[in-house]
Amino acid sequence: MSWSIGKIFSKWAQRNPEKSALIFQDKPVTYRQMNEGINRFAYCLQSLGLKKGDRIAVDLSNCPEFFEIFGAAAKLGLIFVPLNFRMVPREVEYQLNHSGARLLVFHDLFGKNVDPIRTSVAVEKGKYIVMKSGLPDVPDYSGWASDYHELTKDKPVSEPEMDEPVELSDPLAIIYTSGVTGNPKGAVLSHEQTFFKDIQIQRYANMCQDDVFLTQLPLFHSGGLFIVSLPTLDIGGTLIMRPTFDPREFGLDIGKHRPTVVFVLTTMWRMLLQAKAFDGIDLSSVRVVFGGGERTPKSLLDELAAKGLHVQTGFGQTENSAMAMVLRADTERKQGSVGLPGFCTEVWTEGPSGNKLPPGEIGEFVATGPTVMSGYWNDPQRTAETIVNGVLHTGDLGYVDDEGYLYIVDRIKDMYRSGGENVYPAEIEKVLSDHPKIDPGMVSIIGVPDDKWGETGKAFIVCKKGETLTKEEILKYLEGKVAKHKYPSHVVFIDSLPMTTSGKIRKSALREQEGKLL
Repeated sequence: MSWSIGKIFSKWAQRNPEKSALIFQDKPVTYRQMNEGINRFAYCLQSLGLKKGDRIAVDLSNCPEFFEIFGAAAKLGLIFVPLNFRMVPREVEYQLNHSGARLLVFHDLFGKNVDPIRTSVAVEKGKYIVMKSGLPDVPDYSGWASDYHELTKDKPVSEPEMDEPVELSDPLAIIYTSGVTGNPKGAVLSHEQTFFKDIQIQRYANMCQDDVFLTQLPLFHSGGLFIVSLPTLDIGGTLIMRPTFDPREFGLDIGKHRPTVVFVLTTMWRMLLQAKAFDGIDLSSVRVVFGGGERTPKSLLDELAAKGLHVQTGFGQTENSAMAMVLRADTERKQGSVGLPGFCTEVWTEGPSGNKLPPGEIGEFVATGPTVMSGYWNDPQRTAETIVNGVLHTGDLGYVDDEGYLYIVDRIKDMYRSGGENVYPAEIEKVLSDHPKIDPGMVSIIGVPDDKWGETGKAFIVCKKGETLTKEEILKYLEGKVAKHKYPSHVVFIDSLPMTTSGKIRKSALREQEGKLL
């Protein structure tokens, strides 16, 4: 079917042109203004010779122009490649070359990561475009990069004519995974998959045109773009957004803009509570609270619930984001679960032989449905390993209860065997995360070699500011909460844990550093 995600912008510009699509830094951008910016950049792309199927990349912090570039790509059938602006030049180089991006738009603040690799990437000469911040002491890249606003200011605002139709099955974006192990993989998301994901998110939140969605997630992340922004714009709502996450601003935005839906990752919740960002803020407008996940400590959820923020935890991956969510009515009764499979996703557990497991038995979560990615870009081997006979293998271990709720135990690769017994670090991490002296969620356990047991656990723990603990206190706290064979034999107290940009602990980095930290 010939249709595209780009229709979202043109349709709402027709139906409700003066409605605020976005409020960025307290300044509204209407659906008409957003769509006109999209069309200007679409004409710009056509003038530069970009065709359907070409990849274009962005290295940008959150800004209205991000949606202009994305929307233009969607309308023309180009494939959008958002880059993590925190990456170093080597990482930027890999993703530009792996995706084969012909064009790159970047903020001048990130030019230092682009300039050194210009001669070694696929981006063509004349197809570097810079977004100027206007800040002092930022290098001038005008010698080799065109100014975004100068390039687009005189382009038409009418709908661009298509060289060839865009099909729902066509690729819309390549979203690179966090790269927890090895080079990141580029998950290919289609227009069709994105529409179904919009429907799924909208049903989780019972969204409507009147909804105001607050987030400060980065747009390069699948959560910021595909879980928050597109479902909101698809239904004609309003996004509240800032360039980067700031706890105090987040709290003030709730009081100022009265959002009805918010999305916050576990790491961000912790920062918000530590900053006392909700003190003196009227939170009564918030109807739906998304965020957290299987690693969100009970103590943190309880603290938020006491403020009237009942977090609907969920489960998803770049390959199939937001595939499950706890229903609002069950946030307390099913605390610890990551929810029920969404309307457009089926999720179940499989045993080693591929058999579907009954409730209560631990196996790998697998999923099907129209929200699953198309595959990994230019990587047929890993695609075949991950999607088998149309079934996505998530790599997450867990079980389903009698009511269909999912409970994650651990990642397959994180499990280790001690004395012949399977040990799932996440189980112990959850318990320790509720210790009153431990920074919530800041516990990570990996398996390390052991002469007696084959493998044993090594715990890396971040204490709350001003608090100290000993290994003996940790083991005492575990008594009666987990079996003794699951106790970590080694305990290391550190100032911080290595994290991905999506707020997940990078266990691969701990394994690499393990010898140095002993």
